Amino acid sequence: MSVEAVGADLTRAVRTVIDRCLAVEPGERVLVIADPDTVDVGRALLDALSPDAALVIAPPDPARGTEPSALVAAALAACDVFIAPCMPSMSHTTARNAASERGARGATMPGVTLDMLARLMGGDVEATARRSRAVAELLTQARHARITCPLGTDLHVELGARTAIADDGDLRARGAFGNLPCGEAFIAPTGGAGRVVVSSIATFGLPDEPVELLVHDGRLSGAQGTAGQRLEQALSAHGERGRNLAELGIGTNDRATLTGNVLEDEKLLGTIHVAFGASASFGGTVTVPVHIDAVVLSPTLTLDTTTVVDGGRFVL
Repeated sequence: MSVEAVGADLTRAVRTVIDRCLAVEPGERVLVIADPDTVDVGRALLDALSPDAALVIAPPDPARGTEPSALVAAALAACDVFIAPCMPSMSHTTARNAASERGARGATMPGVTLDMLARLMGGDVEATARRSRAVAELLTQARHARITCPLGTDLHVELGARTAIADDGDLRARGAFGNLPCGEAFIAPTGGAGRVVVSSIATFGLPDEPVELLVHDGRLSGAQGTAGQRLEQALSAHGERGRNLAELGIGTNDRATLTGNVLEDEKLLGTIHVAFGASASFGGTVTVPVHIDAVVLSPTLTLDTTTVVDGGRFVL
């Protein structure tokens, strides 16, 4: 979809990212990292930035896994602010972590499109942020979560004493990092067991039918169907740590729809998602070059005794 087709919402969304989320100041060195499929998004961002900004096109290279090339990593190390609408995601990479620890603030936007950016960031971002913070507070206070759904999900998740993160789009502090478009609250579990039936899987999109995943002792222990087997293979390529139950997240963006692009699907209000693989960058202990999210539709989520989502309806 062209810039002209999405119109005013895109202009508002781009300004929200630059001014509200990242608070870019004149003279700051801003790095935009796109890939061949997101050049239009990269240019829309670059056009709204100062002449000091730079756009890098980084074609995916399966040989390097998720880490960026040495040249891109060096650019990350030299910037004040980064915006990364590229695949594979740089969220859980050593290069991104190093940039954040050095003080750069920024956002990854893996798989974003002009339409998605305009819809999810062109509306009432503050309402989404309030929902995200409310859920994150409950996740932090809770010690146990239970997720069920009409397709057979029954997953028990241990939350320990870990701190949840509100994906509220506020990335103004030194070293701040997040994922845009915003719209979730999430936590790194300490354990979990049960069955979860998912309808959208990162990198694989919408499977022909929902996929049943089995979790035992905080690890993916089995998966059903072709999509499930592909997920197992992608995670197991990184050993047992790749199977780690890394995340429990709750979508809070009321403008998100189910598209098969998990960047949007996981933000859909009234859904929950789990992820497997890396968790160290948001409070867990597992560092591994894989992190794959999977979304549950029409769930019921209870945090200790508080119901947050009831049959797909957000009830806070």
